[in-house]
Amino acid sequence: MMTARPTGHYALKPDGLYLQFDRLFYAPIEDVWYHLTNPTAMQAWVGTYTGSPATGGVRFKMTFEEGDEWQNVSILECAPPHRFLADSGPGPNGLRVFCHLVEGGGMTTLTFGQRLQNPADAATMGPGWDFYLDRLAAARAGHELPVWEQYYPAFAPHYRELSVPDAARH
Repeated sequence: MMTARPTGHYALKPDGLYLQFDRLFYAPIEDVWYHLTNPTAMQAWVGTYTGSPATGGVRFKMTFEEGDEWQNVSILECAPPHRFLADSGPGPNGLRVFCHLVEGGGMTTLTFGQRLQNPADAATMGPGWDFYLDRLAAARAGHELPVWEQYYPAFAPHYRELSVPDAARH
């Protein structure tokens, strides 16, 4: 079993401040894309969805969140197997996430990000995404899945102490 560590960092994009994560997989890009986008494969690490992504919207539910409800998700961009951008939840306080995949040298790099409404949110969002992305890696490899208690509150100080890029300060 691997030792969990916080990996998120800030990235400033034209539409706001993102908490961003990178993971490297020794696998073809199509395989990693499958685990990110197939509703059955997703169940092993994050959740599932119903509906057809081709319509531009699905309903998504996280499997491991207590009392989590089905959320409407708008798919803003989808370019298999390289990237997607999606919004979840109501209005301006909803969640925006993206995935970018790049393959080279027999490896695929996943860059995942979530836009933050407030940098203080990173103290809870960061440990959560480290947890889910490590679950993705473990599920793909057939390894034991990590447990939440390894991530929170242990990772919160890392995310509280991240420096916000100057251009993102209000």
